[in-house]
Amino acid sequence: MRAVFIGASALAVMTARLLLGRSHEVVIIEQDKETIDSLKEELDCGFLHADGSRPGVLREVHPRESDYLFCLTGNDKSNIIASLVGRSLGFGRVITKIDGPDFEHICMELGLEDVVIPARTIGRHLADMVEGRDPLEISAMIKGQARVFSFVARAEDARALSELGLPGASRVVCIYRENDFLLPKDDERLERGDEVVLITHEKHLAELAERWAAKRAAAT
Repeated sequence: MRAVFIGASALAVMTARLLLGRSHEVVIIEQDKETIDSLKEELDCGFLHADGSRPGVLREVHPRESDYLFCLTGNDKSNIIASLVGRSLGFGRVITKIDGPDFEHICMELGLEDVVIPARTIGRHLADMVEGRDPLEISAMIKGQARVFSFVARAEDARALSELGLPGASRVVCIYRENDFLLPKDDERLERGDEVVLITHEKHLAELAERWAAKRAAAT
């Protein structure tokens, strides 16, 4: 497996170190030359001194031969731009780190599905610890061919869930409306801006992504 990291943040270095320890190939793109020089002494991986959000730079690391692109700089906007560029160039999977939750909705509308908000993840874990809970990761519950898909409802999606025409083996499990959590019924009507989470068979992911990607393109 081959992973490319944009930004040599603490999170990037920690993840890269773990992947290298598991015999995976790693490339780190970093703008600060001194940071690269110091990391070369501890990480046996490829380094590129450049701005990872630029298309020409990302082409140099062979996108279609890379399984993951991790956009982990300290700047949310740079991470989002780099993610969009990386996706267009054909990286297998793009991971976007954002520190500001306000950008999460924008990422969803842009079709960036793998968004990481470290502060929220750690905060929830610590709060659960205080209350004596043992959190069970959703990845452990979603097994086999089941997958989770989410999208932001557009004006044309403002209809009852039963009228959405979702593919078989797909069901909406929850809706976030203005930060409120809803468990919908079949006759629940979507509103523009709703964040919709559904569970589906993996074979339907491409169809779902194409459907809502087409809506985003038509709206711009």
